[in-house]
Formats: sequence, structure tokens, C-alpha cells
Amino acid sequence: MDNQNKSSVLQWLIPTGIMMAVVVGMLVSFSFKSNKETQDSVLKTLISSAETYGERFLNRLDGVGKAGEPVRILLEAEGIKDSDRVEELLGVAAEAAGIETVLYSDGTGAAVDQRGNSLTLGETEWFQEVLTGENPYIYAEEVASIAVVKPVSTDGEQGYLILLYPMSQFADMLMNSGFDSTSFLAVVDMEGNVLGASGSTTNGCLKDGNLFSALEAENKDNTRVLRNRIGNGSRGNLDMQTGKQFHVVTFVPLGGHRWDMVLGVSASYVERQAGYLRSTTKNMVVSLLIVIGVFFCIVMVINIVGKIRSNEKKRELENKADTDLLTGLSNKLATERKIKDYMAKNPDKQSMMFLFDIDNFKKINDTMGHAFGDEVLRSLGVQIGAIFRASDIVGRVGGDEFMVFLKDITSDEAIMKEAGKVESFFKSFQAGEYVKYKATASIGVAIFPQEGEDFETLYKAADQGLYKAKKRGKNQLAFYRDRDIG
Repeated sequence: MDNQNKSSVLQWLIPTGIMMAVVVGMLVSFSFKSNKETQDSVLKTLISSAETYGERFLNRLDGVGKAGEPVRILLEAEGIKDSDRVEELLGVAAEAAGIETVLYSDGTGAAVDQRGNSLTLGETEWFQEVLTGENPYIYAEEVASIAVVKPVSTDGEQGYLILLYPMSQFADMLMNSGFDSTSFLAVVDMEGNVLGASGSTTNGCLKDGNLFSALEAENKDNTRVLRNRIGNGSRGNLDMQTGKQFHVVTFVPLGGHRWDMVLGVSASYVERQAGYLRSTTKNMVVSLLIVIGVFFCIVMVINIVGKIRSNEKKRELENKADTDLLTGLSNKLATERKIKDYMAKNPDKQSMMFLFDIDNFKKINDTMGHAFGDEVLRSLGVQIGAIFRASDIVGRVGGDEFMVFLKDITSDEAIMKEAGKVESFFKSFQAGEYVKYKATASIGVAIFPQEGEDFETLYKAADQGLYKAKKRGKNQLAFYRDRDIG
């Protein structure tokens, strides 16, 4: 009893202590939060999102470069004299990178693409940057693409494998972002030129393809700050207005590539996100009440579940104590107790008792082995239990002796039908998984209450029926009321 009381106290104290710690933690946390911190949290999230998009974009370019690397190696190894082979390799690089155009150019700017088209790149500004070798990624304005450059040294000359990633593919970057429909994502250079955009490309912040010029008229001071911070490689957020729209513009540098990733979301979106966080503080009292209510529910559930588990464990132990381990049926004591309980509660309801054992079971053990004998008993237990109602009582009461008590058998026709069912069962009963053995049984039957008003008397009557069945030659059924002892 003391242990139970201690356990009950702990069931209350432990959840109470946990709940108090949670409540105190919530109060302390909420007391130190402010609107500014909430706003800062949202802005930091936007910076993190812009950085993620930047990494994703650079990974795309890196993937294009990796797709071209095997072709670069082959060009250096095989040379460029065979134009058909060069075009074939360029086609392989285009397919591997998932882009439309791959070029090979010599140092003068004379180039060929994978389709065999000749181009002259020497006068373009971006090709002049290729020749410097300073950047692996260069924006080619004429084709609105990022040139991913792979130097190729072949035949004693310096050439270039150029994979053109079209910025039109950047348009899918902001799909399924969770931002509102006015949001945009853009890659801009140091002068604010928009190299590629995704999302709301008609947003006023991207007007005429230059971020700075689009913002400067209505946001002179903040545009100057934005220009300086992008020039310094800084990251941050600035409020901007274009017409009637208000945006928060987030900018982060793209590594060492002289570009920035710019994320623009509406000010209303930022306010909604901040409102979600602030609502935590506003709803603190409600949350606490809910938590306390949940706490008491948990304690109640714990107690109820504990009692249920205790009862289940008790029933499980009782079932184990009542069960014959070999057959899974009720054992002798449980069978007798259940039948006696039914007789006491239903003294006038006609029922019938079967008592049977396996014919020549000792011979089975001697010739087939005790393990096979156990298998016969186990199979009999499973199969005989399946042919009766769940409310009937089926048990093993001896080594090879079984008892079945059928409740509430109302008529003589029903008695004969049940007797015939048991007799037919043993006509087809077989045991053994690999070696099929046809086992028979002698069966005695007695009727309650006519042939025994208590368990002992009824059992003796059924045993007399069993004796008659054996005297008649076994493998059959006999009633106690049969007079031909033979």
C-alpha cells in the first residue's frame, strides 16, 4: 500500500514539476520578447532564404561546370583537329549539363557550337573577360546567359570550353516558395543590372532591368545605402516603395562573383510573419490555460491508462494460469471451474459434456516419438477449439484427455447434431506438418442436468459414455444413456 501511495504521489508530482518548469520558461521567454526582436527575426529569416537561393543558384552553375569537365579533358587529350569529333563532344556536354548551347573558342574568339555553327566572340565584352581568366562564371549579356568557362590547352594553344547557362532557367527558382505573389528573386551585378529574375518579374523594383534606377526616384536615401552595401559585399534588408507597393528588399553577395542575390517580398508579408510571432505573446494566457487543461487531462489519462494496463496484466496472468501451454486450451482446473460456474448460474439450462481421449496414444508416442505425440495433441487443441462457439468451454483435462462443455443445447435434435459434428470431426482429423497422421478418438457424452446436476456427477456420466465407446471398439461416440455396455 505504501508503494502504491508513493507511486500515486509521483504520478502527480513529476508532471506538476514538468508543467511548472514549462510555464516559468514560457513566461520568462515571452517577457523578454519585443516587437523589434520579432521584426528582426523575420528579417533574419529573409536573409537566410536569400542565402539559400544563392547557394542553390551557384550549385546549378557548379553542376554545369562539372558536366563539362569530362569533355574538357577529352578535348585536351584528343585535340581539336577533327571538327566532327569536337561537335560531338560539345553535344555531349550540352546534354549532360541540360543546356542548349556549348561552345569551343580559340584565343582569338573564333568559336563553334555543338551544331557546327561558327561564331565570332572576340569583340564581345564578356569574351574579353574570358581571356583574363579571372572568373569561371561570366555574364554574357548578348545571349542573356552565364558563361561557365573551362580553359582547354590543346595543340600548344589556349582554347576555351564555354557552357552557356540561360538565365531563363532561373525563372523557376522561386516556385513553391511560400512567399506572396508580389515577391521576386533576382541576380544583379554591382551596377544593379538584373541578370535574371524569378517570381513577380513585373514588380516595380525590376523596372527597365536595373534595380537601382527602378528604386531611386522614390527611395533616394535607401537606394544610395543599397548601392553602397552591394558594392561593399554586405548583406541586409531595406524598406522600399514603388508606386503604391511597399517591399522589403533583401540582398546577399554571391560568393566572389561580383553578383548579389536579391529577394523582394511585400511589407504586408513581413508584417504577417511578425504578427504570427507576436500573437504568441498576445495569446500567452490562453496558451497557459490550454497547457494547464492538457496537464490535468494527461494526469487523468496516465491514471486511467495505468489502471487499464494493470487490469490487462492481471487478466493476462489469469489467462496464463488458466491455459494449457501445449494446446492453448483451458487447463484442467480452469475447465472445471468454468463449468461449475455455469452450472451454478444456469441449473435448468440443458447442456452437454463431451469427454474424449486419443485412441492408442501410447502407441503414437512409442512409435512416432513424444515430440510427434505433442504435435498430435497441439493440432487437436487448435482444430477442436475452432469448431465450437466462443462461449463453449473446451479444455485439456489429462495427458490425452479433452473435455468440451456445450452450453444451452435446447433440443434432442440439437444434441444429436452436435454429437454428429464431433464424431465427424474425428473421421477427418489429421496431425503432423510433414508426416500426416490420422488419429481417432473414443468419445463419451453426458447431458446436464438430467445425467448429473453437478460437475462430479456429470463427469462420471461422461466417463461412463467414454468407457462404452472403448468397449465397442474405439473410434466412436457413446452416450451415458446408452444401455448396451457390450
